[in-house]
Amino acid sequence: MIQLEIACFNPESAIIAAQAGADRIELCDGIEVGGTTPNLETTQKVLTQVPIPVYVMVRPRGGDFVYTDAEFQAMKASIAAFKKLQVQGLVFGILMEDDTLDEARNRLLVALAHPIPCTFHRAFDRVKHWEFALEQIIDCGFSTVLTSGTKANVMEGLHELQAMQQQAGDRITIMPGGGLRSSNVLQIVHVTGGHFVHSSAITDGGTLANPEEIIAIKKESNV
Repeated sequence: MIQLEIACFNPESAIIAAQAGADRIELCDGIEVGGTTPNLETTQKVLTQVPIPVYVMVRPRGGDFVYTDAEFQAMKASIAAFKKLQVQGLVFGILMEDDTLDEARNRLLVALAHPIPCTFHRAFDRVKHWEFALEQIIDCGFSTVLTSGTKANVMEGLHELQAMQQQAGDRITIMPGGGLRSSNVLQIVHVTGGHFVHSSAITDGGTLANPEEIIAIKKESNV
């Protein structure tokens, strides 16, 4: 059974996603920049209103994934606060200025989050040598990598996603995301052989997931 994570940028979208059959929520703020850290009040509201796991984005700003010391401290504080709320997962990723993995900082945040599972988000799609970076991410202790195969979207990165799945084996979950829709999910699942996919399921350019699209993704991915 293929499982579906829906990126949600407000509580309303999270409720829609849960009711439509999503298996997990990735909770974010900042839809205009691809996702940032949501506030604690919003996170608490979602945790009390949806019955499925909620993974929370830890990203202090949009733009690149190279963070100052102050921003890194803010990420640490966010993780500590979300742990107290008992979120089910955390989503983050830190790079160096040369677009290699900041292994030391990522490892520290995974350790701080323990035992909560962590997803390395689409910062992965900016790395220069993904094969090496994937091994680093596994070694850091992440449970999942969210990726479009280092390309603009999952269809362009289909070959790379397949190669990532083969390299990862059962050591980490490769979760395709970025332009994933009901119209292409079956091909993505068949080619990659993965078992978890990611979408916003937003089809109208707004901020709310489309419940019909969520239902369709689930149906198509499990044909």
